[in-house]
Amino acid sequence: MPIMYSTETINRPAVYNRLLQKAEEINFSMPSDLHIGSLLKTLIASKPGGRFLELGTGIGLSLSWMIEGMDETSELITLDNDPKLTAIAEEFFGKDERVEIVCTNGSGWILDYNGKTFDLIFADAWPGKYSEFEEILKHLKKGGFYVIDDMTKQLNWPEGHEQKAAALEQFIENHPKLVVTKLDWSTGVMICVKR
Repeated sequence: MPIMYSTETINRPAVYNRLLQKAEEINFSMPSDLHIGSLLKTLIASKPGGRFLELGTGIGLSLSWMIEGMDETSELITLDNDPKLTAIAEEFFGKDERVEIVCTNGSGWILDYNGKTFDLIFADAWPGKYSEFEEILKHLKKGGFYVIDDMTKQLNWPEGHEQKAAALEQFIENHPKLVVTKLDWSTGVMICVKR
């Protein structure tokens, strides 16, 4: 029998409930799972002075967890193509000098980026997950984490997406540059480390 953990015992970021209220106000229907947030916080805390990338800011729920895990010398870039959502993220996190919130097309950004590599990439959008996969791996340090969620069938998946997720899972599992752990937990998580 699988072990289930209560979400009531998870110590949430200070702004988390305010972000949930904002999500409800604007009918944002893709909130991040508490468990993946807690995991991201822990993984990021393992990389003091690290550089982190989030693909798919959304309303900033996962971002709030990632920031909680960062130390004072860490840096994080988060991308989303929805100006309404990035404006909300700016409202909550724009004063944090460690965080850069970018409203852009993720595919174009991944292809054009030529800066420093990242210690952790959380791919929570189509670019960097279902497209531009090899390109995003070039931006990940050796020994860095690549994390994706929503690999277990979700109620809001469009028809045919289940096959795409299964193909992605198989591709990642067999990728020569990755060491992979799959977790049948939260919304279905894959934690990968670049060789």
